[in-house]
Amino acid sequence: MHFTRLVPNIFYKDIRSGLKTFVDCLEFTIAHDELNSARPFCVVAKDGLGINLFQDAKYAAEHNPEFRLVTNDIEEVYKKVKTRYPELLHPNLSTITLRPWGAREFALTDDQIGVIIQQWPEVRSK
Repeated sequence: MHFTRLVPNIFYKDIRSGLKTFVDCLEFTIAHDELNSARPFCVVAKDGLGINLFQDAKYAAEHNPEFRLVTNDIEEVYKKVKTRYPELLHPNLSTITLRPWGAREFALTDDQIGVIIQQWPEVRSK
């Protein structure tokens, strides 16, 4: 078996929250746009990653995902987020922290999800 990508579905009560997190803050682009449809939906993409964002209050109430985005320059990502969207920093991991498992991490949260930004020692930029 061979897989090429994992594309998660994230459900929001108001999809604008997801657009703020992924498009505005994390600089994803909208690769597919059905935002003005009766059931707003879009695909956001960046660096070979894809995420499906849906506006669906019922499913949003049932699902609160958390996932990690791995980077090779956590300082750059952190600086951009802290400067432009400090309100998205998770209060429990709002600074870059060396975790017991060896990764450096900080976290974001919006009204629906948790995103941990992570860098492992072997991919650290020089």
